[in-house]
Amino acid sequence: MSAKKTAWTVLSAGLLVPGLLVPALLVPALLAAPAHAAPPPPPSADGKGRPQEAQGPGLAPPESMSTVGGALLGKPGVQVSPLAGAPALPGNLTGRSWIVADAETGEVLAANNAHWRLPPASTMKMLFADTVLPKLPKDQVHKVTEQELEGVGAGSSEVGLKEDLDYTVHDLWLGVFLRSGNDAVHVLSAMNGGIEKTVQDMQAHAEELQALDTHVVSPDGYDASGQVSSAYDLTLIARSGLQKKDFREYCGTASAKFPGEQEPGKPREYYEIQNTNRLMTGAGGITPYKGIAGVKNGNTTMAGATFTGLAQHGNKKLLVTVMNPSAGGANPVYEETAMLLDWGFAAAGKVRPIGKLVPPKSADTSSDGSPARTHHRSPAAAGAGSGGGLGTAFGVAGGALALVAGGAYLVNRRFPPGRRGRREDPDPEGS
Repeated sequence: MSAKKTAWTVLSAGLLVPGLLVPALLVPALLAAPAHAAPPPPPSADGKGRPQEAQGPGLAPPESMSTVGGALLGKPGVQVSPLAGAPALPGNLTGRSWIVADAETGEVLAANNAHWRLPPASTMKMLFADTVLPKLPKDQVHKVTEQELEGVGAGSSEVGLKEDLDYTVHDLWLGVFLRSGNDAVHVLSAMNGGIEKTVQDMQAHAEELQALDTHVVSPDGYDASGQVSSAYDLTLIARSGLQKKDFREYCGTASAKFPGEQEPGKPREYYEIQNTNRLMTGAGGITPYKGIAGVKNGNTTMAGATFTGLAQHGNKKLLVTVMNPSAGGANPVYEETAMLLDWGFAAAGKVRPIGKLVPPKSADTSSDGSPARTHHRSPAAAGAGSGGGLGTAFGVAGGALALVAGGAYLVNRRFPPGRRGRREDPDPEGS
């Protein structure tokens, strides 16, 4: 298994680790009933019949959008309901669409064009992981073939997979999350039955999650006509993925040793890969954000820069998604995410929620539900999976996130059992 340095520390509930004792957390169920809304507009249009790919500065959001999660979320422009003492929103935000939500309760604190259907870039990989990750054991070994690497888009971000070499599923997921490797996505898709089947699986899972703004064309988020999502959907998808222990491990890993070439009779070579999430690593002159834990960034010609981030301060955990800042360059999406996280932590309890991140269609919100699904095969995980109402939790110690099995992070959901060349540029085109 690849050695790695991660922002997450994996523990069992109540397990004493040298220098750190993290108790199990108890978080009540605070999930809303599924919202009902009119079907969204065709995926290839912005609601007015214009191609969604056009991302020029004059493009305006549609006058009406989906109301999944609440009526205010379907309105264009900034939506916020401040109470006495609420801080003002940052005045220099340029993201065409963004959202700030409580990761545990699902309450949306503020949003701007939350349901605007825009190209997602590699934030689409969150849906890919949430769909495919539970299906493949992390210790499974796979030999990469030339055919599996065919079709990776020109200019794609890659982790550097080589044909005829063996990789574990664990290695491949590190390639997906850290380097946004489209080559790793293609190999995992092949293991899942092929690109076409994986796209169908992802679309079915998006519909199950009520991520109804999302239309999947390519599993890696590479620019494709008609491929869209929204800040609301990406946040919803991230929240679902974060219920899976392995998803949290991968998206919270800052750097890792990745297997490279292997000459006959010699030990295999390894090289270091670093997460392209600049709020985690501080690359590009960005100050690392205290308490950041992922989840995924992206950058393509059609999408511009996109990012969904999770952070915790004290007992408060927030999800922020920013899509396509008009400021340009690689850094504004991170800077605006950090500003919105700061605002969200300061505004907690001082704004009325304007909407809700809805549960999956099949969620059972009347009981404690079942633990998050994971491809982790440890005895502890197997034991948790056989019980009811355990789930997982995370906490922050010194700005680094610690993962706790047996607590309660975003629990009380039931998911349907049947649906479910390396680049040096830290934000490469095609990511």
